[in-house]
Amino acid sequence: MPHPNATRSEPPATGGAGARQRRGMRWSIVGFSALGLTIAYLDRAALSVALPFMSDEFEISPAVQGIMLSAFFWSYALFQIPSGWLLDRFGPRVIYPVAVGWWSIWTALTATAQGVTSILVFRLGLGIGEAPVQPANVKVVSRWFPRRERAFASSLFDMGQQIGTALAVPAVTALALLGGWRLSFLVIGLIGLLWIVGWLTVYREPERHPRVSAAELAHIRSDQADVTDTAAAGGVHWGELVRDGQVWALTTGYVFRSLAGAFFLTWYPSYLLDDRGFTEAEFGMVGMLPALIAIGSTVLGGVVSDRMLAAGLSPGTARKVPIVAGLGLSACIGFSPFISSNLVLMIVLTVSSAAHSFAGAAILSLPAEVARTPESVGSIAGFQNFGSQLGNLVSPIAIGFFLAASGSYVGPLVGAAVSCLISAAIYLFWVRIKPVVKPADLAPALAGPPERTNP
Repeated sequence: MPHPNATRSEPPATGGAGARQRRGMRWSIVGFSALGLTIAYLDRAALSVALPFMSDEFEISPAVQGIMLSAFFWSYALFQIPSGWLLDRFGPRVIYPVAVGWWSIWTALTATAQGVTSILVFRLGLGIGEAPVQPANVKVVSRWFPRRERAFASSLFDMGQQIGTALAVPAVTALALLGGWRLSFLVIGLIGLLWIVGWLTVYREPERHPRVSAAELAHIRSDQADVTDTAAAGGVHWGELVRDGQVWALTTGYVFRSLAGAFFLTWYPSYLLDDRGFTEAEFGMVGMLPALIAIGSTVLGGVVSDRMLAAGLSPGTARKVPIVAGLGLSACIGFSPFISSNLVLMIVLTVSSAAHSFAGAAILSLPAEVARTPESVGSIAGFQNFGSQLGNLVSPIAIGFFLAASGSYVGPLVGAAVSCLISAAIYLFWVRIKPVVKPADLAPALAGPPERTNP
């Protein structure tokens, strides 16, 4: 059944010619999403890399460092749900570039910081701007990809998370050594402004995009299968979202996943430099390894999930196996404080980070899997990412206070392992991917009762 908004009139091509015509635009779109997320993570990770330099200048205690590292997540978490609503209301073409422009300005302003207070203000501004980025990417994938390609597509944009984090280590370190930590924030802030120009030039909805062929549009709409509630079709029903246990399952699962993952975004550089005795040069060379390996792991997780779905396994199995396996293996981070060799330590941290990322693509495909209507995907993604940011917010503060009290990383790293296992259990036992009905099967219900005809 053609999509109701489709405007193409050419018949879909078949065979080899059809495959060639289907290639193209949707992959370019998800490439821009990946680049947007890369810039977002480059901006947010810059503080953790620059923090050793900044703490020397401002004499910042570990407890205050923890508050500074978490400040971004305060506003980021608070604006997740409103961001999802804005994306469902106005679409990614409008909201995404506005967000990138906003956060780029606050990143650049960090170069003017005069102390802890100003840094906190700039991080809060950055968090507001970056709030729509993940819900926007989830929304883009739900609009541009059929269901059987969504986990892989999600893995492609989610690579931006690891690429941005990996780039932050050498880029910020090099810029800080070259011209001081202030230069790094100024340069990174300018990069986002260039992305806006590209996005406004390239992004349109599939039905309105001049470079989307009829064959590609038919391919995109061939397996949407994301409408399960005909009564809810046509809009976002907030009361139903709040009462939906599956929305809270996605939110809670992400809370515990992020309690562990936030370590790599915040305290990881300080752990290697201050606790494990890495020099700045050594950290610049090997510190990016966990994030670098995680890039390939993210894509692998998406491929595995989509291949399992294509092989005929149930959506629940295809999505849950990568999630539970990845989070279970990621719990190996709990062995880190008991390892004396820094070489073995880096192997364990790299495995943990890669396994954590392996679960990511399938998790990011879940909002579209449980959404009752396509119009609510952005809002559910907002709820899910709100859970992620709660974990990101709590983790650095808790680690900072734990370090101030004990001076040891044993508790934080063992706690990260426990969080991984709890998250895996939530996705395994609580999350239920609802059966879906293809739009063609819903046509009679969506069209309403048949019209009466006069005898």
